[in-house]
Parts: sequence; C-alpha cells; structure tokens
Amino acid sequence: MKKSELKEFLDEKVILYNNPKFIESDPIQIPHLFSKKEDIEIAGFLAATISWGNRKMIIKNASKMMDLLDNSPHDFVMNHTKKDLKSLDNFVHRTFNSVDLQQFITSLKHIYTHHKGLENVLLVDEKETDYKNAIHHLKEVFFEIPHQQRTQKHVSDPLKNSAAKRINMYLRWMVRNDKSGVDFGLWKTHKPANLSCPLDVHSGNVARKLKLLLRKQNDWKALSELDKNLRKLDKNDPVKYDFALFGLGVFEKF
Repeated sequence: MKKSELKEFLDEKVILYNNPKFIESDPIQIPHLFSKKEDIEIAGFLAATISWGNRKMIIKNASKMMDLLDNSPHDFVMNHTKKDLKSLDNFVHRTFNSVDLQQFITSLKHIYTHHKGLENVLLVDEKETDYKNAIHHLKEVFFEIPHQQRTQKHVSDPLKNSAAKRINMYLRWMVRNDKSGVDFGLWKTHKPANLSCPLDVHSGNVARKLKLLLRKQNDWKALSELDKNLRKLDKNDPVKYDFALFGLGVFEKF
C-alpha cells in the first residue's frame, strides 16, 4: 500500500474501534468505574499492570483488586494500615501476587505523598519526544523505598530495552483525549504527540504485515521504529493507531 492508502485504511479502522463499545471487552473499563482523577489514575495503573494473558481473566482480577481496595483506590492508598494491607493476602494474577500488590500500594502512597502523583512522575522532559526516560524515572521512584526484589519485574524499564507495553497502554488512557469516551485525556500537562503504541504480539504482527515495522523482536528498538512510522501518519496523535493495529489483530485476525 502507498502511504496515503495505508493512512486511509488505518484511519477507517481507528473510527471502527475507537468508540465506547471497545470498553466492554477491554481492561480500560476498570478506571471507567471511577470519576475522581486520582481514583482513575490508580485504578488504571493497577489494571494496566496486570494486563497480560486472557482478557476476561485480566478484567475479573482487576475488578477483584478494586473490591479489595474498598472501591476507593486513592483513599485506600493514602490511608491504609498494616491490617488493611493484610487483607490483600490472597490476591494473585499469574505471577503478580499479594506481595507485589502490597508493594504497589506502598509505592503509590510514596509517589502521591512525596512526588506529586503519577502525572508528575511520568512527565516527559521538554527536550524529549517520547516516554523512554520518564518510564525509567517512574521505576526509580517506585522502588526508592524498601521493597522485595521480586516486585521489580512488574515495572518495565525502556533503558533495558523493554517495550513497556502495559505502561504505554496506561499512558494512552491517561494522556490521549479521543473525544469518544474511551481514553480519558486526564493529564493536561502531557502531550499525546509523545505517546508510543503499546506493542504486543497482536499489534506487532499487524504492524509487520503492513510494513510499519521490520524488527522481529517486540522491544523498545522496535517501538521506536513503529513510532517513527506512525508519526508520519499523524504526528499529533500517533497512538490512535493502537486501536487499528489491535483491532485488526484481535477482532479481525488480520
């Protein structure tokens, strides 16, 4: 396909999938349960963190997580006691278990108490055009308090060449304002132009078939290559094409 044909094809798919029906089968439905900014941020971050594997199981376990946090995630994070943390003891989603969830609650309290929240911690430096260093900074801040080594694997680091799929998906939710009620557009201090596509098996395979990506591995180098090509199609909102790539892969088996 020529560039103009490819853009037209993908733009049509964005319109098809970037609508409220998308929410019904996607983990983004978890932060959509809330209206307070901090509740949306924290619910979204936790739901995105466990977003790998079967989507129904992700949604089920993310819902269970919200129940354990009394369906007030920000209040729980800021005011929990040791006894409250103990109530999370039986939580597990694949390799993310209660030890990890308890650490996440403690680290999130640290971020909101000492670093002005997730929006501030993930802010991109003015000289930069992507979230590579911002995500690395999040990981540094997240684990600057006492923690178990095992939990570190649940926060990706692009400086170690991770594609950071789940954090990039979370950033899309928080930063991008899609006018159709799927992504929240909550973080006004951030720019959608800096976002990267959450790169997974589905979006990666579709991107390769469409010649948007040549690199075989789904790592940060591949993400940078995909970014470059998607920004040629829309420099202000490149990550809207996540809906097209994901929809083509998951729903159309492209």
